Formats: sequence, C-alpha cells, structure tokens
Amino acid sequence: MNSTATKLASVEEANAESSDGLGMVHSGDVPVPYMQRTRDWYLALGYNNPYRYSHYAQVPFTALKKPLSECTVALLTTAAPYQPDKGPQGPGAPYNAVAKFYEPFTGDTNVDHDLRISHVGIDRKHTSMEDGNAWFPLPLMRQFVEQGRIGRLTKHFHGVPTNRSQRHTLDVDIPLIIERCKADGADVAVLVPNCPICHQTMSLTARALEAVGIPTVIMGCAKDIVEYVGVPRFLFSDFPLGNGAGKPHDAQSQRDTLELALRVLETAPAARTTVQSPQVWSDNWEWKLDYSNPERVSPEEIARLKAENDKAKDTAKALREKLPASA
Repeated sequence: MNSTATKLASVEEANAESSDGLGMVHSGDVPVPYMQRTRDWYLALGYNNPYRYSHYAQVPFTALKKPLSECTVALLTTAAPYQPDKGPQGPGAPYNAVAKFYEPFTGDTNVDHDLRISHVGIDRKHTSMEDGNAWFPLPLMRQFVEQGRIGRLTKHFHGVPTNRSQRHTLDVDIPLIIERCKADGADVAVLVPNCPICHQTMSLTARALEAVGIPTVIMGCAKDIVEYVGVPRFLFSDFPLGNGAGKPHDAQSQRDTLELALRVLETAPAARTTVQSPQVWSDNWEWKLDYSNPERVSPEEIARLKAENDKAKDTAKALREKLPASA
C-alpha cells in the first residue's frame, strides 16, 4: 500500500472508531509524543545522533508558604523580543534562527512587550503566531493582580534561552535566573515554554527554583518532555506548540488556562503533579499527526528542510561565537 492509500485508510479507520456509538474518541487522539517525533525527524534529516533529553528520578517540591493573593509572582518565558532587523518574526513566519537569543534577559512587568516565537520549533501548521497572549500571559497576569487573585508581579519578567546544551542551561543560565528571581522577591514562578527544547529548559529551571524554595508551575503543551524530565507542577494543555497560555484570540480560554495553572500551583499535593486542561483544540484530532512527522513529508521536502536546518545551525553557531566567553 502506498503512502497516500495508507493515509486514506488511516482517516477511514479514524472515522470508524469515532462513530462507535459509545462516545469514545479515536485511539490516536493522545498527546503528541514529541521526544520520539523529534528523534525520528532528525534521523530522517540524516543526523545520526538523536538528542538525549534530561531525565531525573527525584523531583524537588516546595509548598506554598502563603496564599497567592499575598504572593509576589515571577513570569518566565522562552519567547524572544521582536527585532525588526532580524527578518520575518510575525504571524506565519518560518523558523528564524537569526532571531534567537542565548543569554537570559529581563523586562519591566508594568508595560507591554512584543515577544515572538519565530525563533523556536513550534507548530506552524496548526497555529498562527498572531496572538502573543497565547504564549506570554503578562497582560492577563496584571489583570489578576488588579482583581486580587495574585498579590503582585515581580518587577521583571525573565526570558530563558533555549540552549540545546543542558550543561550550559544548568551551569550558566539557570543560576542567573534564580539570582534575578530572588532579587525581585519572587515567592512563586509561572513558566511558559514553547518548543520541545523550551519545555526541557523550563522543566530544568522549575526544578532549580523549587530546590531553592520557590514554588513553580509550568504551563505547556509537550506532556512527554516535561514529565520525562520530572517537575513539581505542570498544567498540560493538549494544544499545538506555542499555545501554552491558551487558545489564540480566545480571552476566555486564556483566562481559564491561567486560572487552572494557579490552582495547580496552590493545590498540588506532591512533586510530579500533572493536571490536564479540559479544553480541546479542535474537533479533528489529526493535527497531532503532523508535527515533525517524516511519514507526512515527501523525500524532496525532507531534502529541502535538511538544507534549511543546516543553514540555521550555522547561523546559530555564528551567533553564539559572538557572545562573551562566559556565555
């Protein structure tokens, strides 16, 4: 059976299972296996050294010491400030390695910021990158302060770079993030990752913050990666990557997502607490089959994407070489 026939058979099978009369969904309607997908994808591109994700048996856990209405909350993001001179970064932009950042940055939580996600591997087919509130909930968090749901925000939010080097993340980036959160008087932290490596980075950051006494919750979409690393608290939204803070252009979805994350922060009984949001992205679950799936891409497209990826790697290497030696 050729690939087209296989896909058609899969769709027919999906329709059959979805109409079983018992109200069950298709067996393929499960969280996307991002670790396996990224391994298969890079092998298909010709890279024979699949990435090894961090994995821990023990997970630190710090209980809240006071109500959230009295807490100072830090927001951590992997989104990048818009840089007009760095090429396409807006809605529908292709992956843009030029727009990456490799050092932690801070921003004033009292004002709005234009943070974008073109520099990371999010789901470009099934989400638009049009609404920054879907990945950077700062404006909504300010509303929660006004309403008394949380006490206050730290003076700064913190941008966490998505370095593929776990050693660099652990030894260089995370200690700086911890130092800055402490300097801002953070009682708790909300972390919102975007791409697969972002989810690992934020998981490592959450672990480190908990170890120094700052409770955390991650709002993300890559369930397998976060749980594999091992974190204290995780709100999982079964949405395409890039929508950890709720559906784009859907204020109620975003409000419900943040509220549920805060409830997880307040009520988690122990480490490795995962709560899945009840929200559903689409009536059609098949969007989950597309992300980094070599079975859905032609050999010609694979070759083109490999060339693009090689160029992006060269760009990233050049950017890192410009950083100070300590970075």
